[in-house]
Amino acid sequence: MEITGKVRLWRKTFFFLAVIFVLTVAIQVFLAGFAIFVDPAKWTKHTNFVKIFEYVPILMLIFSFPGKLTPSMKWQSFGLFTLIILMYATANIPHAGAFHPVIALLIFWMSIVVSQKAWRSAYKMEDGLTSQ
Repeated sequence: MEITGKVRLWRKTFFFLAVIFVLTVAIQVFLAGFAIFVDPAKWTKHTNFVKIFEYVPILMLIFSFPGKLTPSMKWQSFGLFTLIILMYATANIPHAGAFHPVIALLIFWMSIVVSQKAWRSAYKMEDGLTSQ
């Protein structure tokens, strides 16, 4: 399948968002660790920071359509958003908090997988050469 310039631009946008999401998830984990091990007064930074990036997976899902990305990448974008919703649930449902860091690991792992796939879809051509 020949990839047009517009499709490649949507794919690069998707890749950019995927990388931003990986970075913000890493920062979010750092903020949690900082609040737990260094200064509990900084806990609000962790709880407020998520509001900056919680909708990035929805943007990724939206951009996956004009980017003509695979159904698995669309589902994975949706899955990332679903996991964020589960993070809110585990933070607010009694006795569910133990799942909060486990879901964080899943989000981080899945966001790396999605960003790797996004890079390949945006910058690799069918013949295996890197595009411009």
